Amino acid sequence: MATPRPPADRPLRLGVLGCGNVGSRFVELVDTEGQSVAQRTGIGLEVTRIAVRDAAKPRADFPDQAGLEKRLTEDAASVVVDPDVDLVVELIGGIEPARTLVLRALAAGKPVVSANKELLASNAGELLAAAGVAGVDLLFEASVAGAIPLVRLLNESLAGEHITRLSGIVNGTTNYVLTRMSEDGLEYSEALGEAQQLGYAEADPTADVEGYDAAAKAAILAGIAFDADVVASDVFREGITNIGPDDIAFARRLGYEVRLLAVAERTSPPEGETGSSRHPGISVRVHPAMVPQTHPLASVRGPFNAVFLDGAAAGELMVYGRGAGGLPTASAVLGDVIDAAHHLREGGRGRAVRRRAPALTPMLALRTQYYLSIDVLDRPGVLAAVASLFGEHDVSIRSMEQVGLRGEARLLFITHSALEADMQATLRALSDLDVVERVRCMLRIFS
Repeated sequence: MATPRPPADRPLRLGVLGCGNVGSRFVELVDTEGQSVAQRTGIGLEVTRIAVRDAAKPRADFPDQAGLEKRLTEDAASVVVDPDVDLVVELIGGIEPARTLVLRALAAGKPVVSANKELLASNAGELLAAAGVAGVDLLFEASVAGAIPLVRLLNESLAGEHITRLSGIVNGTTNYVLTRMSEDGLEYSEALGEAQQLGYAEADPTADVEGYDAAAKAAILAGIAFDADVVASDVFREGITNIGPDDIAFARRLGYEVRLLAVAERTSPPEGETGSSRHPGISVRVHPAMVPQTHPLASVRGPFNAVFLDGAAAGELMVYGRGAGGLPTASAVLGDVIDAAHHLREGGRGRAVRRRAPALTPMLALRTQYYLSIDVLDRPGVLAAVASLFGEHDVSIRSMEQVGLRGEARLLFITHSALEADMQATLRALSDLDVVERVRCMLRIFS
């Protein structure tokens, strides 16, 4: 049963779960900008309880130490059911205990705002259904691209738009690394080390460089764009660790930039579906790609994010900005809190969301062009042996270059449009060929 509508003559009371980089910045924003927000929006906000792992930990960033101490608790469960908390802000991260806490808050009739991409990428369908039953908001703008208003754009401004494809750069760490490799010729390890020194990459960068972070965001965006219950495990994922400066230099010479892309698009209806049951499939993938330098995404540099949308009526749109960082993310959280607060004051909620099970198109059904780099023994007949394998697996070579190495040669191929299944079969056959020393890098060409 929903909690009573909060009185209009007092601030809306917030319970915050987690006080790390984003949580601390959010509390700071509410504390310092609350009066300004109230003047602009008519909504007063007050953080009354903050759940943390260690209440005794020094938190020097907060000017009001005495006030902070009164709000801290190590009992997160008590915050979500506290009758004196009107709205819950979940900034813990991870799936548990965040999932359980969010479900309890929703069941208690409290709107929830979350920045937790891992949770939303795995459990959005369940959580949105629970919010629907409770008749309250579950908002998560900050879970995808920091302060870029992408979720709101898809949910509200483009709610009536038939999105055909969504493609973007949604991880600033990998974009910074690839930019430095492209513009300054750095090796992957050098560019990554620099990103870590600047705070763009974690000490353990696996989630970023192997594409896990981008895959979670791709699942969230695909779910919104296509009203489908897409989860992170549905997303094909490939990272950037096999890309070298030679690959990037070759791509640039041909008029491309290498970027880690998240792509979600509608595909042909699955085989066997006819008549009224027929609906489009969905392909969702994250992988490095060669992007034409004429495409707007090719110009996105450094730690910035951008998402390019193709709509049936609206045409092409792109949003761009900083996709991470404590303060930008906290700003997005605050925007969601204000929206949810308005709905709570008025006794309503945002647009109800109904998600269907996705008809996922397998990655092997993708058709595109490919770049391939392989090292082979430098001896007569090698090129013919390699080229014959392409033909045997229905992959047509568009162009080829050879670079001499000590006792070896590096072969660089661009193919015509080919089926992913055929390209993967070609890669397996090349790996088994005696004259092939290593298959170095394969990139899909974005169009």
